[in-house]
Amino acid sequence: MTLPAGFSRRDLFMKIGIFLNGIVAVILGVPIVRYLLSPVAHERKGSYDSWVPLGSLEQFPPGQTRLATYRDPVVSPTDGETADIACWVRNVDGQTFQVFAINCAHLGCPVRWFPQSNLFLCPCHGGAYYQDGSRASGPPERGLFEYHYKIDGRKLLIKAGEMPTPGQASSIVREISPCA
Repeated sequence: MTLPAGFSRRDLFMKIGIFLNGIVAVILGVPIVRYLLSPVAHERKGSYDSWVPLGSLEQFPPGQTRLATYRDPVVSPTDGETADIACWVRNVDGQTFQVFAINCAHLGCPVRWFPQSNLFLCPCHGGAYYQDGSRASGPPERGLFEYHYKIDGRKLLIKAGEMPTPGQASSIVREISPCA
């Protein structure tokens, strides 16, 4: 194989190496750039701040706690059924509601409502919560996470894009007294 004048074998391999390294850099760089620009490209702020309907007020009789589901407002086409999120809705007196995340505050296991004892119970580690969402016993150190709600006409809406965090205390429990 003959090379053009002034073009050595070393130059040929150097150009091939630079070309292949450029291809690898593009292959690795495109996902990183997409990740970094995804908040700008998707602009999820509108759906994140939206209020999601849980149903009509008639679905939640006064004095009862019912299971409800809503569609996650920040959803992608591949989410499927995992975008349907459950929550517990407690109608305190016909006008006041409490909407609790279904997850235990300890490790996130789904809690169940037992109307016989008026308790939410966690099957994983024995956590128990009173009907107002405050901690009753077990390993959780706080009450259930609570969604903000509003009533629009005859519909109950929650602010679901904002996931509850340990910083949000239950709206009915005003003061937590120490045990000792």
